[in-house]
Amino acid sequence: MEDGEVPENANDNCPGTASEAAGKADACQGCPNQQACATAPKGPDPDLVAIAERMATVKHKILVLSGKGGVGKSTFSAQLSFALASMDFQVGLLDIDICGPSIPKMLGLEGQDIHQSNLGWSPVYLESNLGVMSIGFMLPNPDDAVIWRGPRKNGLIKQFLKDVYWGELDFLVVDAPPGTSDEHISIVQCLQVSGIDGAIIITTPQQVSLIDVRKEVSFCKKVGLPVLGVVENMSGLCQRITDLKFTKMTDTGEERDLTQWLMEYLKEKDPELLELVASTEIFDSSSGGAMRMCREMEVPFLGKVPLDPHLCKAAEEGRSCFSDQKCSVSAPALKRIIDKMLENQGLSAMAIDNSS
Repeated sequence: MEDGEVPENANDNCPGTASEAAGKADACQGCPNQQACATAPKGPDPDLVAIAERMATVKHKILVLSGKGGVGKSTFSAQLSFALASMDFQVGLLDIDICGPSIPKMLGLEGQDIHQSNLGWSPVYLESNLGVMSIGFMLPNPDDAVIWRGPRKNGLIKQFLKDVYWGELDFLVVDAPPGTSDEHISIVQCLQVSGIDGAIIITTPQQVSLIDVRKEVSFCKKVGLPVLGVVENMSGLCQRITDLKFTKMTDTGEERDLTQWLMEYLKEKDPELLELVASTEIFDSSSGGAMRMCREMEVPFLGKVPLDPHLCKAAEEGRSCFSDQKCSVSAPALKRIIDKMLENQGLSAMAIDNSS
């Protein structure tokens, strides 16, 4: 992108994404970016001043992105926020997935309402140091569909940024929808005036996901958004032996449950086997997965998180996996990733100071 304004795949004579003619000029006809450019904010924006003033009290801003839906991006955003809050950081979690807000569910805040004060909208607080904002708190019925075009989505995102009173924050985690469309352009343009630490990108191991995640990495590079690292989520199914169900098919094709028998047998014959963790690949990673993609695209690889049913249950119930001893497979993996991200950004000392 030249001067951050002309996409590499743009047509000849592109007027630039910040131009008033972006998406509307004759040269824009047939361009793959036409729709995004036409609906994105252009020219000097008076709201950016208000956003910069509001964001001045936020030390670090991290976007959680993915080019593919269903890869566990919101789960990671929620658990990242839980982890940072447990380190005694002041944390805000902003959900800008306008059409599919799942953050209220994943933090156990369904049914909560947004309140307004003379300072602006007040986040919904799970803990005194963990505030949350989402359109999910604004829907009269959780089953209501949000059927909005780009400009209205962009307007709400700007409103979240300039009207929500977060107070002093160490971290603002932004959970974005999948893709590289209106919401992503809007959040980057609005936050760049006050500085963004960068983006954590979530993927799963298989090519179907990586194809779209490569586009997300490309988007970050084009708009000048640093990639803090890539997380390979659902990297194999891992479960303790004691959490598995064991069956046998009879000659008549019926399924016979042998779980209790096997557990008793192992307990009697070799109880140490009950401590084993069974793992298997769910998605094909023969192409090298996220690690290979990171090498090829020259972005940091933060690590892998296994598919853990206990983590899934914690997310469904709005709980932190770090306070749940049953998440013994996924919680350590997530902690290593978060620690690595903090270390890479030079924030490890900040975490130590907070915990001391």
